[in-house]
Amino acid sequence: MTTFDTNPAIASKGWNIGLWLAQVILAAMFIMAGTTKLMSGSAELVAMGMGWAENAPFLLIKFIGIAEVAGALGLILPAATRIMPDLTRLAAAGLCVVMVLAAGVHIFRGEFEVVPVNAVLFALAALVVWGRARKAPIAPRV
Repeated sequence: MTTFDTNPAIASKGWNIGLWLAQVILAAMFIMAGTTKLMSGSAELVAMGMGWAENAPFLLIKFIGIAEVAGALGLILPAATRIMPDLTRLAAAGLCVVMVLAAGVHIFRGEFEVVPVNAVLFALAALVVWGRARKAPIAPRV
């Protein structure tokens, strides 16, 4: 057995670092995706390879962009400030829902090559939900 296996403080520190890494990666991905949807029109999104945007209502595209940006901010800000850190888990859970819905749209449209990206992002977000609940929760500021 290593020290990592027997010392809960070290194990928790390792989980905390890993979860922060997952949160930062997810936040970066969703900030980029969300701001792209917020700043671009349907035709621009289609030209970027987002074929689903061709027939999607304008407000739906903007709503998805807002949800992705809000989720990204929710992954970082509550945990970093320790103000209502449970919101980090909720933000990650919300992004899980977004990824399930996105995968459904891509499968429906026959865009199977995009689904693995949705699956990886879902898995990272689910890891954050589980990890912040069980392995390395963040205590609220007192």
